[in-house]
Amino acid sequence: MCLEELRTLLARHARPDGTTPIDGVLVSKVDRSDPPAPSMSGTVLAVIAQGAKRLALGDRIFEYGAGQYLIASVDLPVTGQFTQADPERPALGFGLVLEPSAVAELLLRAAPGDAPSSGGGAAPGIAVSDAPAPLLDAVVRLLRLLDEPRDRAVLAPLVKREILWRLITGEQGATVRQLGLADSGLSHISRAVSWIREHYARPFRVEEVARLSGMSVSAFYRNFHAVTAMSPIQFQKQIRLQEARLLLTTHPGDVTGVGQRVGYDNPSQFSREYRRQFGSPPSQDAARLRRDVRDPAGVRP
Repeated sequence: MCLEELRTLLARHARPDGTTPIDGVLVSKVDRSDPPAPSMSGTVLAVIAQGAKRLALGDRIFEYGAGQYLIASVDLPVTGQFTQADPERPALGFGLVLEPSAVAELLLRAAPGDAPSSGGGAAPGIAVSDAPAPLLDAVVRLLRLLDEPRDRAVLAPLVKREILWRLITGEQGATVRQLGLADSGLSHISRAVSWIREHYARPFRVEEVARLSGMSVSAFYRNFHAVTAMSPIQFQKQIRLQEARLLLTTHPGDVTGVGQRVGYDNPSQFSREYRRQFGSPPSQDAARLRRDVRDPAGVRP
């Protein structure tokens, strides 16, 4: 019954931009299965009520469908695709942005022993599980508040906290708990991820980033791959290529210049790696992206 009501609420409140009047709550409705597309994951809880989605992170593939949820505890470069979506039966999803401060507050409020231990190593940055009934019930109650504006300001924060607590104490709790722990393995890797994203165009030595993260090189390599499913250099390349694709939408005639701006000194290497990532050379992909921008019907909601 929770899943049925969840579908009804999501279908009713879906907007083209995915936003809702409740801060941090997202609703998606997708009526076709487009080719895989790169994006950043954000730090989110995503629940599928109808349809299915496939997400690739490095060498890992995550597939989740109706009644399942995905947790992303680090903002990572991913490639995603709805695999079950059509106009008669669109894919419907709920999203909640996860804030480290909110997770930390709940962990501090919990009585000793109420929140399980997070263990020593860094948990994967993305995880998928079946959604238990209490979690789905809380999600439904949060979405009901979209129809009750008078109650929204008072009750929405309470229900959000309940959802977080269900996640913290649930099957993927280790991934969520590390988001709120200042000295967790995940927090160290998150610092490294942020640094690489800010300095993606410049070369770096892994030892340098490991030192900034407060870890030995061996521990840094191990934990970075556990969280991101990539090496630091592979991660940097993913960020460079995604930034290049964004720049090409506004500078389609300057492929060499865009490559240099994101850190490629060799135009041939840039073109080769871009094609491997996106399926076509930079100039062709830029032309297609510009056509999509001019043709709103061709853009997925």
